[in-house]
Amino acid sequence: MKKYVYILLAIMVLSSCQTGQERIFIYLDGFTQGTSYLIAYNSPDSTDYHDEIRELFRRIDYSMSIYNQQSVISAINRNDPEARPDQYFLTVFNRAIRISEKTGGAFDITVGPLVNAWGFGFTEGENITRQLIDSLLSIVGWQKVRYDDGRIVKNHPGVVLDMNAIAKGYTVDVVAEFLDSRGITDYMIEVGGEIRVRGTNRNNQLWRIGIDKPVEDPAAVSRELQEVLHLTGVSLATSGNYRRFYTENGQRYAHTIDPHTGYPVRHNLLSATVVTSTCMDADAYATAFMVMGLEESMEFASSHPDIEAYFIYDLDGVFAVAYTDGIAGMLRR
Repeated sequence: MKKYVYILLAIMVLSSCQTGQERIFIYLDGFTQGTSYLIAYNSPDSTDYHDEIRELFRRIDYSMSIYNQQSVISAINRNDPEARPDQYFLTVFNRAIRISEKTGGAFDITVGPLVNAWGFGFTEGENITRQLIDSLLSIVGWQKVRYDDGRIVKNHPGVVLDMNAIAKGYTVDVVAEFLDSRGITDYMIEVGGEIRVRGTNRNNQLWRIGIDKPVEDPAAVSRELQEVLHLTGVSLATSGNYRRFYTENGQRYAHTIDPHTGYPVRHNLLSATVVTSTCMDADAYATAFMVMGLEESMEFASSHPDIEAYFIYDLDGVFAVAYTDGIAGMLRR
């Protein structure tokens, strides 16, 4: 949807014996949740877990895909009285509500109707008027939905849930937990740009993750690296407005919608990269920061020691960067 990073798997076809023992890496790739995935892990016994991982993808899709009419979230959105959240859904829902609370509503899984109205969701855009935005704001707001006695309860039947800004990150975490349970200690998992790494790569080095320059290129044809981070034992997600936007009557509309105003955000922050322990959190905070803007996001990240962030912003037509103290050690210039 919005995440664009390069994964630098240097010399993937060569094995490294720097530790005195051959490192046998398995590489899995394919498509899930409307995007691609790439998984690399060290498997001393050459075990291929692709079937098990695809089954995890299937279960998560059945839980939280708004494009699957048989999913749990689709049943909840159409107010099916028999709908009950499964454990996948409930884990993400509870965390989403907590992050909404912490970010003052900058992250909000009920913003879908506004995203659709502006033409960035799964329906055609509408003729935007102040009256339309006001009517949609009446059914948007994380406080309008809660979990109670085994059910998701809405304050208004028109409330629609959309987990897209957090579900891919959670999917990465689920796969990581699966590999952990199999004793895998070196891996990189990427789903739609959301990434989690552990241990080292095939060359027994830290994983190298690249962040795109925020070039206006909706087709993602021209891609350049702004920075490369050297990571292990963390998750990363990047959100940006520079590839998903449209221009109408001379006005540019970004795909990030502010849940408070109902309108696309208008500030100089071009992309936000978040590094933290879980990919679910990195995914959600990256989205929230694109709503909050540079100053507020930098202050938030700096005051939360479990979050590191790297921001690219427009400074009088030139790309400029700002980042938290912990990012400096990941740059290795």
